[in-house]
Amino acid sequence: MRLAFWLYEGTALHGISRVTNSMKGVHTVYHAPQGDDYITATYTMLERTPQFPALSISVVRGRDLAQGVSRLPTTLQQVDHHYHPELIVIAPSCSTALLQEDLHQLAAHSGVPNERLMVYALNPFRVSENEAADGLFTELVKRYAVSQKQTAAPSVNILGFTSLGFHLRANLTSIIRMLQTLGITVNVVAPWGSSIEDLGRLPAAWLNIAPYREIGVNAAAYLEETFAMPSLCEAPIGVEPTMAWLRSLLEKLNAIGAELGVPSLTMPNLNAFSLDGLSAPSGVPWFARTADMESFSNKKAFVFGDATHTVGIVKFLHDELGMQIIGAGTYLEQHADWVRKELEGYLPGALMVTDRFQDVAKVIEDEMPDLVCGTQMERHSCRKLDVPCMVVCPPTHIENHLLGYYPFFGFAGADVIADRVYLSCKLGLEKHLIDFFGDAGLEYEESASSEEVPVSPSDSNKEVSQTGVPVTSEPPVLPEDGEMKWTDEAEIMLKKVPFFVRKKVRKNTENFAHGIGEPVITVDVFRKAKESLGG
Repeated sequence: MRLAFWLYEGTALHGISRVTNSMKGVHTVYHAPQGDDYITATYTMLERTPQFPALSISVVRGRDLAQGVSRLPTTLQQVDHHYHPELIVIAPSCSTALLQEDLHQLAAHSGVPNERLMVYALNPFRVSENEAADGLFTELVKRYAVSQKQTAAPSVNILGFTSLGFHLRANLTSIIRMLQTLGITVNVVAPWGSSIEDLGRLPAAWLNIAPYREIGVNAAAYLEETFAMPSLCEAPIGVEPTMAWLRSLLEKLNAIGAELGVPSLTMPNLNAFSLDGLSAPSGVPWFARTADMESFSNKKAFVFGDATHTVGIVKFLHDELGMQIIGAGTYLEQHADWVRKELEGYLPGALMVTDRFQDVAKVIEDEMPDLVCGTQMERHSCRKLDVPCMVVCPPTHIENHLLGYYPFFGFAGADVIADRVYLSCKLGLEKHLIDFFGDAGLEYEESASSEEVPVSPSDSNKEVSQTGVPVTSEPPVLPEDGEMKWTDEAEIMLKKVPFFVRKKVRKNTENFAHGIGEPVITVDVFRKAKESLGG
C-alpha cells in the first residue's frame, strides 16, 4: 500500500539506473514485468540531456513462466548487438526475486562474455534508491580500479555525482572552479561522465573528494583502504564550511606532496575564487549584517531532507544567517546517527527520522515556521499551508534541474542559498501586502475598497467598530456540529493577518475562545484573543 503514496526514495532500480545512466558505455537490463521501466520517463522529464537513458527491460511474462523459459538471455544478446556496451548491468525486480530466478545462470546462457556482464543481485524489497546506487558504484570501483603510479602533480577524483543529482552540473562546476584556482588537477569524475577505463585510473589521483554522504563515501573508503588514498568527505555548503573544506584539502594534499618532494600548494587571495576575480568570493558575510537580513534572526526555520543537505542547510541558516532552527529531520534512517552527531547543539529537540511525508506535513502545520527547507514533498505540503518553502534536496521537481548556474556548493553556492532564503520569505510578505491592500489603487472607482465591508440594510442597526467592520450585537449561538464557528466579520479581520501566520492565529484564537467558553469567534472575541496572546 505504501506505493499508493509519494515516497522520498525511489526503488532500487532508480538508484541503479542513476549510476549506469551517468556512465559511458554502460547499459542496464532490468528483468521485470512489462511497464516496470517507468524510470525512463523520469530521465526524459528531468535530466535535460540529449541522450536517451541506457536502460532496457527483459520482460517477464506469465506464458513464459508457464513454459519454463526466460527472455533474459535473448535480451542480453539484443542489447549487446544494438548498443555494443562495455558493460551490461543486470538488475533484478521484485517479481524475479519472488520467482527466485538465478540471474547469474540465465546471463551465462546469453553468449555475452562474462567480463562484460555484471549481475547486481540485491534484494529489491529491502534496498532503496540511495543504498542501491552507492552499493553499485562501490562494486564497480572494486571491480575496475587497479594499482598504478600516482600523477606527478596534485590531482583528485570527484566521487558521488550521479545522473538526476541535485543541482548536479552547477555543484560540479563550483568544485572544479575552486580546484582550478588552487592549481589542482581533476583526475576522474565518477560515475558522472566516466567510463570503465576511467574507473581503472582512479588510484592515480592523490586524494578522493566525496561530498555526498549518500553516494560515494563507501567507494572512497575502499580506495583509501586498498590504495592508501586519503579522502575528503565534507560538503562545502556555506562560506565557513567552504573555507574549512579548502584548508583541509590543502593540508591533505601538501602532506602527500611533502613525501613526493612536490612544492606545497598555497591558499591564494580569496578574490581569486570569485566569478570576476576582483570582488569577495561571497556576499553572504556582508549581506547577513545588513538591516534587511538582521530581521531574519527572529524567523524560525524547519529543515527536512537527505543527510548531506539537511546538515549543511541547518548549519548555514543558523551560523551564517542567524535564523532559529525549530526542528530538522531526515528520511534516511541509515544516516540518522551521522546527522544527529553533526547537528548536536543545533536542534531544540530530537532529530525527526521518518519516511512518511504526512508526518512531516503535520509537524509543519503544528509549528507553522517562517521557512521550510525540504524536498518536493514539503513544497506541496507548504503550498497548502501558505508557508514559504525552498527545495534543498531530492526528491525534486523540474525547477531543480536547471540549465543555468545555480550551485549549492562553494562560495557561489552560499550566495544562491542566501538569495533563495531571502526571496522565499520576502515573497511571502509581498503576497500579504497584496492581500492587505488589494490592487494598490488600481481597482475601478466604483468598486469597494479592500478596507471597506459591504453593509446590507439589515445591518443598519448593528454597531460599527472603529475599523469599519460591523460588529454583531446578537449573542453567539452554539453550533450544532460542535465545531468552532467564525462570523463573517471575524473572518474578514483574520484575512488581514499575514498569510504565513494566518493558520497559527486561527488555531490560537479558537483555543482561546474554547478556554473562555465562547462557541463562536466574533470580532470582539478575536480582539480579546489578540490582546491575551500579546498580538
